[in-house]
Amino acid sequence: MTTPMPQAPMPPAQQQVLDQRLALRSDHWQRYLRDMVTCVSQARPLHSEGRLLRVTGLVLEAAGVRAPVGAVCEVHADSSEHRGDDAAGGRNNPPVMAEVVGFNGDRAYLMPSGDVHGLSSGAAVHPRAMPDQPPRFGQSRPVWRRNEDRGLHLPMGNGLLGRVIDPLGRPLDRQGPLHDVADEPMVRRPINAMDRDPVRTPLDTGVRAINALLTVGRGQRLGLFAGTGVGKSVLLGMMARYTQADVIVVGLVGERGREVKEFIEDILGDAGRARSVVVAAPADAPPLVRMQGASYATAVAEHFRDQGQHVLLLMDSLTRYAMAQREIALAIGEPPATKGYPPSCFAKLTQLVERSGNGRAGQGSITAFYTVLSEGDDPQDPIADAARGILDGHVVLSRDLAESGHFPAIDTERSISRVMTAVADKEHLLAARRMRHLLAKLSKARDLLQLGAYQAGNDADLDTAVALQPQMMALLQQDMNDAATLAQSRAQLTLLASR
Repeated sequence: MTTPMPQAPMPPAQQQVLDQRLALRSDHWQRYLRDMVTCVSQARPLHSEGRLLRVTGLVLEAAGVRAPVGAVCEVHADSSEHRGDDAAGGRNNPPVMAEVVGFNGDRAYLMPSGDVHGLSSGAAVHPRAMPDQPPRFGQSRPVWRRNEDRGLHLPMGNGLLGRVIDPLGRPLDRQGPLHDVADEPMVRRPINAMDRDPVRTPLDTGVRAINALLTVGRGQRLGLFAGTGVGKSVLLGMMARYTQADVIVVGLVGERGREVKEFIEDILGDAGRARSVVVAAPADAPPLVRMQGASYATAVAEHFRDQGQHVLLLMDSLTRYAMAQREIALAIGEPPATKGYPPSCFAKLTQLVERSGNGRAGQGSITAFYTVLSEGDDPQDPIADAARGILDGHVVLSRDLAESGHFPAIDTERSISRVMTAVADKEHLLAARRMRHLLAKLSKARDLLQLGAYQAGNDADLDTAVALQPQMMALLQQDMNDAATLAQSRAQLTLLASR
């Protein structure tokens, strides 16, 4: 085996020249890499640009828009505004925000969230830029952005308490800008049904009839079924003021603009407003904004629940939310199914309601009350019928009771709380069952009592019901300015049922 011949050492002058060349080359490559890092860090992703082709009713049709369903786009009435030119009129026409609600081939259907006045054919349509920065050069694990990040990011945080905002997170109460808030995405991952805490803790609503006969559990979802003008807003205000909850979120969806201020000032009051967040989307708002108001109110409730707080969500009303979805679905060509409601309306109802409830173990809860308007006091209204199937109980307000001066006008015979057996003890359940039985006896014998044909002694339960009728009516009635705790309601019910 031969050994390599040792090389002669390089002369010092030649070695010095070689070292200088290597140093220059290394410095050159270092400068080049620094320039590349600077270019990559300042790069911005390219965004597609489409053109507005048609405006039909509520729907904008655009071509060239590559964005997923749910993404937010900006429609510019003048393309010079987007370029930043000083063209006449360019700065006076702010872009119209619109959401992608469907597509057909290369045509995207957008639903605007504002007035489309001033838009013309050929207007530029730009998908809204993603809120997070692109991955920078040198990151070991770049975080890839998901498609739903193109959706709306709205303010969340403790700065919303005591404020009245619109579905876009803008203040409506003229108390200045929002503070102590941060923009968060509206789309959240649903909680696994097996990870949720069961409903086991009773909740004091401050309403005697509900506490006694329809006991509510923390994390339950109930519906307030009523026609127009029977006192559902007053009942919501009572629960907002008296319910034992850390945060109250009120979603006023599709209601009259006059009722928004009256509910906040007269019904909610200063005590209820201090711990409340009110999201208002009046009836004159576009259907997309009305739907977004319900989603935003639910997202705010989810934010506080994830912080370990117990939230009371009051939504007025679930029917207006379904009507807004019906307008959007029919506008983009979805066929109607049940009394003019497309199938997507019922799917949207379930998706909205399932977001409330108890969180994971150790987290907070969302106890939700959704008002459901029965058109023409019809209990078989499709939205009312669907809501009864997806909610954990329903409270029916009777027009006959309201017209007779019985407030709150809760029809206890037609109302039910499906979790009462899990949150009330045996004595309470027996007393409530006895009370319901006596009320049913009175209801069936109402005609006999009014005609004077009732004869005592034939039915012992009916005799007891007639004797206790004033006390039972006093138990079920309550002034809106008076609170009745759960313990007081239970004690009064037990005493009455024991007679």
